[in-house]
Amino acid sequence: MKIAFLGLGNMGGHMARNLKEAGYDVVAYDLVDEARRATERDGIEISASGEEAAAGADVVITMFPAGKHVISAYRGENNDGLLSAAPENTLFIDCSTISVDEAREAAGLVHDAGHRALDAPVSGGTAGAENGTLTFMVGGPQENFDAAHPLFDAMGKKVVHCGDNGAGQAAKCCNNMLLAITTIGACEAFTLGERLGLTDQALFDVMSTSAAQCWSVTTNCPVPGPVPTNPASNEYKPGFATALMAKDLGLAVSALESTGTEASFGRAAHEAYTKFLDEGHGDLDFSAIIRTMGENQA
Repeated sequence: MKIAFLGLGNMGGHMARNLKEAGYDVVAYDLVDEARRATERDGIEISASGEEAAAGADVVITMFPAGKHVISAYRGENNDGLLSAAPENTLFIDCSTISVDEAREAAGLVHDAGHRALDAPVSGGTAGAENGTLTFMVGGPQENFDAAHPLFDAMGKKVVHCGDNGAGQAAKCCNNMLLAITTIGACEAFTLGERLGLTDQALFDVMSTSAAQCWSVTTNCPVPGPVPTNPASNEYKPGFATALMAKDLGLAVSALESTGTEASFGRAAHEAYTKFLDEGHGDLDFSAIIRTMGENQA
């Protein structure tokens, strides 16, 4: 099986490497020179373009910043994009985080071009991508899911078939809204603990083993020290960038509005991360929002 992996950023580069290490024939491409060079150092063949990579592939995996990039790459400027370049019945797996409507539109384009489609966004951050412990939320027909399952196993530890095309993105939307809420809650708790005279380590030791236990405390703890490998202990270097969290929360708010769902905490998280992004922190890990907790407060 030959895999074309397109999009080699903080997540995609690790995912492509894990596929290579699992024994798959991987060819890759990214618009960014540095990303291409890093992937080439991992022993992965780099194509001259995404279309060239797709031309000989059985599977095309995309990991792009936004839905517009996925749809544009699929179509190309003159219907000469990935869908045109790929052999008939190629399996297209989009691991980007995009809206449900965009995922369904992309899947429709794939099917109309005579191919197979899955949306398969991920959770687990760069550490999960690097260590092959991602969770995949997958939308698409059962037969496509079954065909792709071994690939997901090579890149992650948990794979959930959420339903038809678009269902994976629906799950990711809900997942990241809750992640943002719990991260802000963890930031507030550590800030309060500090002002009450607690050390970060003492509070971590309590919350990581008690009813407050959650990923935002145990794995992506927002204060440096308790988890030496997390972004907070590395000057908040991503990790999962604030710009991406703000984008994902924008997708969540759109979904709230389209479904008439009340979610005051989700909307508040969107407002907080939009403000943090506008203040110029887009390149920092989203847990760095803890830095705002003490501003303009006695």
